[in-house]
Amino acid sequence: QVQLVESGGGLVQAGGSLRLSCAASRSIFSINVMSWYRQAPGKQRELVARVTSGGSPNYVDSVEGRFTVSKDNAKNTVYLQMNNLKPEDTAVYYCNVLFYEQLERREYWGQGTQVTVSS
Repeated sequence: QVQLVESGGGLVQAGGSLRLSCAASRSIFSINVMSWYRQAPGKQRELVARVTSGGSPNYVDSVEGRFTVSKDNAKNTVYLQMNNLKPEDTAVYYCNVLFYEQLERREYWGQGTQVTVSS
C-alpha cells in the first residue's frame, strides 16, 4: 500500500504559477511511473504529465512548455511546477503512481488538490 498526499493547490490569477507536491509514504526510487492527472467539472480525468523512474518527463500538448514535472527521490516526492496558468487549467489535480511488485501491477491515487485559475 502506498499513501499519496498532494498539496500546493489554490486560487491564482491567469498568468500566475503554482507548484504541486505529492509525497509518497514509501521510497519512489523503484516506482516505474509517477504521474499527474486532472479532472475538470463535467470532463474525464486526463493525464497531464508523468515522469519515469529514469527521470524522463512527458506532457500533454496543452501544458507543454508551461508545466514541469520532477521528482526528488530523497524526499519521496514528485512535483508539478505550473507556470503561465490559464483558466482552462482549472481542475482537481491527482497524483498517481504505477509500479510492479513481484510481477503484479500496483497503482495508487492521491486524494486530489484543487487548482482554480481566474481570468
